Amino acid sequence: MTGTTLDDYTDRYARRVRGMTASEIRALFAVASRPEVVSLAGGAPYIAALPLDAVGEMLGRLGAEHGTTTLQYGIGQGTPELRERICEVMALSGIDAACGASPEDVVVTVGGQQALDLVARLFLDPGDVVLAEGPTYVGALGVFQAAQAQVVHVPMDDDGLIPEALEVAIAEQARAGRRVKFLYTIPTYQNPTGVTLTEERRERVLDICERAGLLVVEDDPYGQLGFEGEAPAPLRARRRDGVFYLSTFSKTFAPGLRVGWILAPHAVRDKLVIASEAQILCPSGYAQAAVTTYLSTMPWREQLKVYREVYRERRDAMLTALEDLMPEGTTWTNPGGGLFVWATLPDGLDSKAMMPRAIAARVAYVPGTGFYADGTGSGNMRLNFSFPSPERIREGVRRLAGVMEQDIAMRKVFGAVGRPGVRRGQAGSDTPGPDLA
Repeated sequence: MTGTTLDDYTDRYARRVRGMTASEIRALFAVASRPEVVSLAGGAPYIAALPLDAVGEMLGRLGAEHGTTTLQYGIGQGTPELRERICEVMALSGIDAACGASPEDVVVTVGGQQALDLVARLFLDPGDVVLAEGPTYVGALGVFQAAQAQVVHVPMDDDGLIPEALEVAIAEQARAGRRVKFLYTIPTYQNPTGVTLTEERRERVLDICERAGLLVVEDDPYGQLGFEGEAPAPLRARRRDGVFYLSTFSKTFAPGLRVGWILAPHAVRDKLVIASEAQILCPSGYAQAAVTTYLSTMPWREQLKVYREVYRERRDAMLTALEDLMPEGTTWTNPGGGLFVWATLPDGLDSKAMMPRAIAARVAYVPGTGFYADGTGSGNMRLNFSFPSPERIREGVRRLAGVMEQDIAMRKVFGAVGRPGVRRGQAGSDTPGPDLA
């Protein structure tokens, strides 16, 4: 016997399973959900801001009065009524009939996560390359990893994805003979950094991808949660060809309903539906009816304003606490919307190594390593401000700053430990990538 394993099925798994790893965020949930822990880790919306009594009555009526349809099977693309409402929602951001948005080209999904998975299933072969911002959404990394694709990160700064770095990445992959299938981007209030791609860069990124023949997968869960005026128009509002627009009601209504969508080029719509039917047969009729009724009968536009004000107050509480309490050498982004701040630690600190001490101090965050395919980002952390109250945010930052001060003091005694293999990014992040000077 040469060795043992706790998993008797190791030799039977498909090849695609071999690289699967647990999400660092999901692994934190069991600890971060304890009441004594101030969690700055997750990305949960503040559901208590909804009119829960009215929402509860609405959900009850859907079952009692319309159960014969809402509790029945449905069609794979999603109900026509919901797809029409989705087009009304997108029109608020400038994605309307004038730029080719139609209910016929909308595919309803089980949250934004299934939307990502469907695009990966349609376009990614093992060994294909996906270009993505560095850092990027951890759930997308899991999807691309499951598809056996390679993620190549493109550096960001405070203005979002750097167009020159995108051109360099495309050229490097071409020279290496690798096939790049698409750019995955969260251009507005990005997860995890909170950074927004500027107007001028949006056009340049689209031009670069068009010249290179690259598809663009635009993930936009946060675009309607801006705090300081209107966000720049989505990429899909600017170009219809080659741009897939993904979004969800998880951040603007209720994540527990698991309803998202894809607006796809017309030629791809049928294949998305076929792939979705193979996975789930059809999205939940009850969840679709709940979102449709909410959008048809309740003041959802006013509710967006409520969310914006709640999150603006909490964003401000976090930025103030960081300014007041964080040790010297710490930097962070200043998000104009969304749910997250991305912090860069003083030299020598490691967010992943520091995590057990933070949990012992009853505060949780997400180490930056979870947002890079290659595991870099140890000098960063993602901090969420949407769920805790302003008072809890300040207390969480106080506890976190105390842990960091202890680590800094230890390193003064025992010597600083650098973080090899990464360089200081322009957005206050440790970002791998080419020297663009």
